[in-house]
Amino acid sequence: MDSTGAIAQSIQLACADLGLRVPQTDEARQIIGLGLAEALHTLLPDLAPADYPLLVERYRHHFLGQDHTLPLFDGVKDKIAALHDADYRLAVATGKSRKGLERAFDQSGLRKFFHASRCADEGYSKPHPGMVLELMSCCGVDAQRTLMIGDTSHDLQMALNAGVASVGVAYGAHSVASLQACQPLYIADDFKGLVAWLEINA
Repeated sequence: MDSTGAIAQSIQLACADLGLRVPQTDEARQIIGLGLAEALHTLLPDLAPADYPLLVERYRHHFLGQDHTLPLFDGVKDKIAALHDADYRLAVATGKSRKGLERAFDQSGLRKFFHASRCADEGYSKPHPGMVLELMSCCGVDAQRTLMIGDTSHDLQMALNAGVASVGVAYGAHSVASLQACQPLYIADDFKGLVAWLEINA
């Protein structure tokens, strides 16, 4: 889903609501992919722990006000359906909460195509390899047959930590340089480029 701008803006608005330093957009984008608690701690390490719940509440207020309008990137639904129909085992490892992922599944209509999912509030947050390792076990595949596709360095570092290959996408949250540092097999400039790579290599 094309959610990067909405996430960054919601972080900025939440900080403004509480009179905190409002991060630059690039700063806010850099924490995308982490679990919400880890993300806010990374962005605002000096914030008193007692203030985190209120900041989380304000973030959710702003994000939930617009998440139902977030579009899928062009061609995503058709390609995910095609991969599913070709017997690829598809899974989601996300920094979203379980409630947030379920809402995204409902809004996008993609739930039926995925075999498994893990969320940041169910265990370790990225870049810990836990989510990927659990998903491999759940789907019955080994590291040599697993590919992580992600738009943040947190995604690709999680893949490295789990010992699996990765592909980065440069149309999401993090810069090409930060993705490249995590040694992906390929970085796609757009979804069409990702599809072309998968058709040759998957």
